[in-house]
Amino acid sequence: MSPAFDVLPACAKPPKRIVSLVPSITESLFALGLAGRVVGVTDWCRHPAAGVARLPKVGGTKDPDVPAVAALAPDLVLANHEENTRRAVDRLVACGLDVWVTYPRTVREGALLLAGLARLGATEAATRAVADPVLRVVEEAERATGALAPGVRPRVFCPIWRDPWMTAGPDTYVHDMIELCGGRNLSAGAPETSARARRYPKASRSQLVAAAPDVILLPDEPYAFSSSDARELARWEVPAARSGRIHLIDGTWVSWYGPRIGVAVPELRRLLQSPA
Repeated sequence: MSPAFDVLPACAKPPKRIVSLVPSITESLFALGLAGRVVGVTDWCRHPAAGVARLPKVGGTKDPDVPAVAALAPDLVLANHEENTRRAVDRLVACGLDVWVTYPRTVREGALLLAGLARLGATEAATRAVADPVLRVVEEAERATGALAPGVRPRVFCPIWRDPWMTAGPDTYVHDMIELCGGRNLSAGAPETSARARRYPKASRSQLVAAAPDVILLPDEPYAFSSSDARELARWEVPAARSGRIHLIDGTWVSWYGPRIGVAVPELRRLLQSPA
């Protein structure tokens, strides 16, 4: 038995016992009214706080405790291609568990994943209230951004790490979120060889200054950028510094799919499309 990316394992009926190894998926399940089916989560699943506090924890996202997951006898384990390792997924499958390995790389795919999670047993009312509005937000942004002239789309630098600086390149959720919201994602860096390095390239300060970002977004995860980082970047000779368009943002806006898309898209559109 081998898990297929983006493909829900065939289920005769909606699973009654779910273990989620992905924080954003855990939040999505609760939002969809499926909390009663969730029997285990990772140490990093922190939303909703009150809901996850009562649930058994099965370790980290990269190194879940496979025996602990198996002991919970889940009908379905929810994983993600980037959050969880292939080794962990293979061990879960070797235990005879059904694993759905999700892999949204665009915001639209993130919205469709939310709709897919609703099919695990959410009511029609919950689907209409939670999943459908998120897809409408995405569709509205697609139309609005498609109508923008190329010259009005700001160049956006959104690092995911520093020392060294790392950015998100094409074929990543971060990249698509920025592009969807009307920006042009900058992933300036030296040519990379591995697929992961191309998706998350490293860049020097000189390369980033040469890229001349109009807007800099500093998320608080996975690296916790702070006001001290913003002050440092404000001294760079780039348009974003000169115009004061350096923003500390909620990191979930650019990295979590699910209900947060409905908040992230309008907030990021406002930051990227509003003049300084």
